[in-house]
Amino acid sequence: MASLFKKKTVDDIIKEQTKELRGTQRQISRDRAALEKQEKQMEMEIKKMAKAGNRDACKILAKQLVQLRKQKNRTYAVSSKVTSMSTQTKVMNSQMKMAGAMSTTAKTMQAVNKKMDPKKTLQTMQDFQKENMKMGMTEDLINDTLDEIFSESGEEEESQDIVNQMLDEIGIEISGK
Repeated sequence: MASLFKKKTVDDIIKEQTKELRGTQRQISRDRAALEKQEKQMEMEIKKMAKAGNRDACKILAKQLVQLRKQKNRTYAVSSKVTSMSTQTKVMNSQMKMAGAMSTTAKTMQAVNKKMDPKKTLQTMQDFQKENMKMGMTEDLINDTLDEIFSESGEEEESQDIVNQMLDEIGIEISGK
């Protein structure tokens, strides 16, 4: 919000414009509603004159009705233009904020690039790769050793014998025995 001594920010200006456009849109809607009400009254008046047989008055009122309908259609066009202006304002604001974000990102990237030494980064990556390979080999060695320990214990055969015994007890034969 701008104070007495500060210049208005772009956000403040956009908020004011958006508020003004909403007010204009509401006024157009009220005007259109009044025109629709007037249109219905005029249609009833034309019917009344037609029943009374006053053909000249009907023609005059019909011309007025045509003008009224044209005016009502113009309110739709104006409303559309106001909506378009509001949308355009929002798009411009978004683009402005995006440009600001890009500027900040560029400055951050510049600062990071100044502090990063490519040779040092390359060395760090190579060290990481080497240590990662060592860890992978150690893990493989541990897994292989554990597999040997558990396969030598005979648990696999013993568990298979128990399963076969249970299946025999309930009368199910396993193919490939």
